[in-house]
Parts: sequence; structure tokens; C-alpha cells
Amino acid sequence: MRPPRRAAPLPLALGLSLLALLVARGADASVHEYAGGGGFAPRANSFFFHGGSEGLYASDPSSNSSASFIRFDTVVFRRTQESASRHEEMQQKTGLVEAIIVEIQDRDKIGGSYLHSDAICCTPELDKEKSCRVGEVIIRPNPDNPEWPKRIQTFFEGKNEETTMLPQLVSINKTGMYYLYFMFCDPQLKGLKITGRTVWRNPQGYLPGKMAPMMTFYGFMSLAYLALGLLWFIQFVRCWKDILQLHYHITAVIALGMCEMAFWYFEYANFNSTGTRPMGITLWAVTFTAVKKTVSRLLLLVVSMGYGVVLPTLGGITSRVAALGSIYFVASEALELVENLGNINDFSGKTRLFLVLPVAILDATFIIWIFSSLSRTLEKLQLRRSMAKLELYRKFTNSLAVSVLISIAWIGYELYFNATDPLSELWQRAWIIPAFWNVLSYALLAIICILWSPSRNPTGFAYSEDAGEGADEEGLSLVGSAMKGTGDMVNMHIFPEDKRA
Repeated sequence: MRPPRRAAPLPLALGLSLLALLVARGADASVHEYAGGGGFAPRANSFFFHGGSEGLYASDPSSNSSASFIRFDTVVFRRTQESASRHEEMQQKTGLVEAIIVEIQDRDKIGGSYLHSDAICCTPELDKEKSCRVGEVIIRPNPDNPEWPKRIQTFFEGKNEETTMLPQLVSINKTGMYYLYFMFCDPQLKGLKITGRTVWRNPQGYLPGKMAPMMTFYGFMSLAYLALGLLWFIQFVRCWKDILQLHYHITAVIALGMCEMAFWYFEYANFNSTGTRPMGITLWAVTFTAVKKTVSRLLLLVVSMGYGVVLPTLGGITSRVAALGSIYFVASEALELVENLGNINDFSGKTRLFLVLPVAILDATFIIWIFSSLSRTLEKLQLRRSMAKLELYRKFTNSLAVSVLISIAWIGYELYFNATDPLSELWQRAWIIPAFWNVLSYALLAIICILWSPSRNPTGFAYSEDAGEGADEEGLSLVGSAMKGTGDMVNMHIFPEDKRA
């Protein structure tokens, strides 16, 4: 759906800006690019640059093609001219940069905590105790695997301003969440920049560990939508002469769901094969997701208003419903683009919050408007003594209320999960969170298909002429009150299909 004409310039400019930003950043994920000369941040007595983090499964020793690894491709370090000029041309090892790979459970082995020191880099005092070497990051080897945490050293030579890290491949033989940091201890290297890339691979492909189960999930969901679509199509054809306008809307949502799941499956399959996200497929998948989320919410809204059952048309509210849907589509498309076309571990929390808030507020607006409309519809049906229709809407209201309660409970679990797992140690279970919202959305659609299934005798829920009341009772005041009540509901995605890794 397109936004209203008056609001078009701002959403269009926002969309173009976001798209340009994403194209500039690239759509890499398992291929971690360090473009633009990333800088190092100070921490304790060290300087570090976060090179990436992913969940990796252990290599399969029985198959060479099922290797899990981190590969360094053309990583270049560049120091300032002032730093380089402090050394002589013939000097060797005039600066040290270290690549540290650590499995998250071994994080306490980085730094001097086991030596009762807050230092990350070795100090002269600790060097005298033969505990480490000055100028290096303090690492306590894992007794069960002395080579880990992994340290890879790269030295500057003479007065050279640049040095290139030797191409290396680090095999992963233990399943875990791995973090890569580039670090240096020499304050004279302050201002160091890094360019290049690293490639991370799991035994079954390039999908990050926390995203890998989603490919299988999207495959199953594609089949589930296909099954629902076939059953709906059979009933649709059988009752062709008695089809209502509402049935076409439901058909459109089913078709969008089938396309959405199929696109995401092929996007993940391509990503798994190549290590980079296919821009074209990802854009289509993101757009189908935004369209389907918008149309699904509009379907719930118009059903709640009694469209085709209590009201023949939406009357004067049509433009308001269309405007809300248009705004929601633009906000949802922007959020999906940024979430799915950026580096998986370089996503700015502030940027995401800026885009999540409008979507969450609009979701809350939909929720309040839907339940307000349901209340009005139930009241009208009760006054008219339309018992069959009343029973139909009561079942729909109960189903929607149960979904809201389940959603609130799941939001609580999601907040608890994120709060207790800041370092993604539970990455193998993280896929369940976005998968749940897809399942809930599918369940609500299936309930609507059952309740409003095409019938050769649709008078049980079709609009009849004695209804006689228009839709003008609904007004913008309802939307206004909904917006005011969203302060504590900004995280309530009752009907989301979000794809977070």
C-alpha cells in the first residue's frame, strides 16, 4: 500500500536514505567487512576493535567439506605517520597488533584477573613475575585446550605505516559463541585503523549458528502455508457463487504468507551457500514481510469492524484505515530493511530503537482500535439478536484475547531472555523467539479461515439489508485515544513476523 499523497515526500526521502545507507554498508553477514578504516577504542590499558561474533558449531572430523572456521582475508593495519616516524628504518617489530579469538565461556581467561590485576595488557611488574610478556594481551590458556583462547600476532616493521596480516584459517573444534577482537597495548599506536575482512563458516554452510535453524523453520512454514492455501482454495472453488468480498482479503493474506515464507527460505539457503546475503532476494523477502504484516493487521481490523457481516462497506473510515496501513507499511519496511541488510553484529541499538518505536506504537494503535471495534460490533449484534453472527464474533474475540495474553507472556519471556543473556551464550535457542511470532500469526490466520470459511449458505455471517447502519460511528478520536495509551505498550508486537538472529 502507498502512503497518502501529502505524506509521500517524507517517507520516500526516508526510504531512499535508508536504502542508500544499507547499500553503502553492504549486505554481508558471515563475511565481516572492516571497511572505512575502523578505529580502536580504549579499555583499561589496552585498545581494541570488535571484529565479529557468531555462534559456531564444531567441525565434523569425518568430512572435509563440513569444516567450521574463521578465515582472515587481507586484513591491513595502518598507523599514523607520527607513530611510524618514532622508529628507525632498519628496526624490526616496531609495533604489535594481536587478533584474539575467544569462546565466550573462556572470557575470564583474557586479562589479568587471575593474577589479581585489572590490567588487560601485560605490565612490567607482571613481566617480572614471568606471568606474561610486556606489550602483549594477558591470556591464560585453557587447560583442556592450551591453544585457546587463540592469539595471532602481526608486527609493524621499521617506519612502515602499514602492515598486512598473513592470511590464516582458524579451525573451530568446539561448539560455542566466538568473539574476535583486534587489540594492541602500545599507546604509541593510538590512532591505528583497520581494513579487510574475515569469513566465518559453520559445518553446514555460512549461516551464523543462531540463524541456521531458521532456514529449516521457514521451510516448514512454507509447507504449512501451502497446506492452508490448498484447503482454502478447495473450499473457495466449491462455494464460488457464494464468495464474499471478505474471502478475497483472506485469500490475499494466505498468498502473501506463502510468498513471504518461500522468499525467506530461499534467502537463507542462498546466504548459507555463499556467505553473503543476496540483495535482490532479501529486498523481496523484506517487502513481502512488510506488506503481509500490514495487510494482516488491516484484515483483523476490518473483520473486527464487522465488514461484510454488520457493515456492507467501511464508509467514511476507509481513508483512515488506509492511512494507518500506509504509515505502518513505511515504518515496518524501514525496520525490516535495517534489520536484515546490515552486518549481523554491527547493528546500532540506538538506530534500532529509533525504528522500533514507531512500529510498536502503530501496533498498539491497531490493537486498541481492533478491540474497540469488536466491542461495538458485539453490541450491535446483540441488539439485533443476530445470534449466529454474535456467536461467530464471540469465538473470534476469545481467540484474539487468548493470543494477546500469550503474546504478553511471550514478551515477558523475551525480555527476560535478552536481559539474562547479554553475551548470546544461549545462541542455540535464540531462533525460537522470532519463530514464535510467525507461528502465532499463522495460528490467527488459520482461526479466521475456519470461522469465515466459504460456505454455500453464507447468510450465517454475511451482511443483510436490515443492518442499515453505517460505519461513520468510528472516528479519529479512537485512533487518538489509542496513541495516548501506548506509552507502556511500545514493545508489544501482538501480530509480528520479525526475523531477528
